[in-house]
Amino acid sequence: MLTYLIRRLLLVVPTLIGVMLINFLIIESAPGGPIDQILSQTFGAQNAALTRLQSGGEDAGSQVGSSTPSNGSGNGSSASETATRLGLSEYQVQIIRERFGFDKPWYERLGSMLVRYATFDFGEATFRDELVLNIIMEKMPVSISLGIWTTLLTYLISIPLGIRKALYDGTTFDLATSFVIIVGYALPSFLVAILMLTLFAGGQFWNIFPNRGLVSINFDELGTLQKVADYFWHLTLPLIAMMLGAFATLTMLTKNSFLDQIRQQYVLTARAKGLSNSRILYGHVFRNAMILIISGFPAALIGILFSSSLLIEVIFGLDGLGKLGYEAVIKRDYGIIFSTLYFFTLFGLLMGIFSDFMLTVVDPRIDFESREV
Repeated sequence: MLTYLIRRLLLVVPTLIGVMLINFLIIESAPGGPIDQILSQTFGAQNAALTRLQSGGEDAGSQVGSSTPSNGSGNGSSASETATRLGLSEYQVQIIRERFGFDKPWYERLGSMLVRYATFDFGEATFRDELVLNIIMEKMPVSISLGIWTTLLTYLISIPLGIRKALYDGTTFDLATSFVIIVGYALPSFLVAILMLTLFAGGQFWNIFPNRGLVSINFDELGTLQKVADYFWHLTLPLIAMMLGAFATLTMLTKNSFLDQIRQQYVLTARAKGLSNSRILYGHVFRNAMILIISGFPAALIGILFSSSLLIEVIFGLDGLGKLGYEAVIKRDYGIIFSTLYFFTLFGLLMGIFSDFMLTVVDPRIDFESREV
């Protein structure tokens, strides 16, 4: 197992470089790059103000609208078009490009970025006078809270429920819980979030839970137990909204996995030998059925932690990584975009290795040493 883990760790480097290269080329070719944004925000506002003074404000709205970046590469013709529209010279544009490093070829910028990222030196954000690492660490507690607790509670509820549904397949209990699960799966998380706010957060019914934020304003003044209670009080509604989709999927996956194992020949043999149902279930079936469930853990955690929380963060006023990434894409803040992409990809690759390790813990018969990576 040690040799396999070392090989997997060594594969992290070329995989990470490949992912960064592909995404760098895609984002680099997207219209409206950082230079467009900088030119429009800086000089467009100045030109709009000057126009308002000259025309008495009659055409201010149209002038502001004309400062919006046009389509095209942010480092190529689009920036030149924007500069021409704003009355800037090529020399002024070149100074801005040099200031943000866009005067160099793309491969030099990519290589320099990967070298810095290898030591977790993410530099400064393009549109903020602040280190990207500090920004990520500031937003991390929100996303970690949502992701870890959603994944943990989902597994703690779904696995026992899925096992019980498999044992009582076709009964009233199975049909009733399946109906609830299907309804929960069909409801989008953002719709559930709005429903929770309407019902329990000061909407038209009860005002039981807070409608925004991760902690209260006076959080620092509370005692230890009060801080814990306040933290989970704020998390209750976002967690309910995020859990429904993942809860339904994992429950049905657990049920089907256990049903498949229960119908295997070795279970019939174990029963014929007189083993108890609990011994068969937790001594043999559980180990085999959990292989499929554990193998999907990294993808589930990554999905919940970094992609499924965007709308939830916006609805509940939570300032996390999902919202940060969305704002960075809109503003073309390459510093934040590539830093978060690097971090998420690295985390996902390491979680995949951790998943393989957990598979050997659940079932020692699995031998990765004999596999070709």
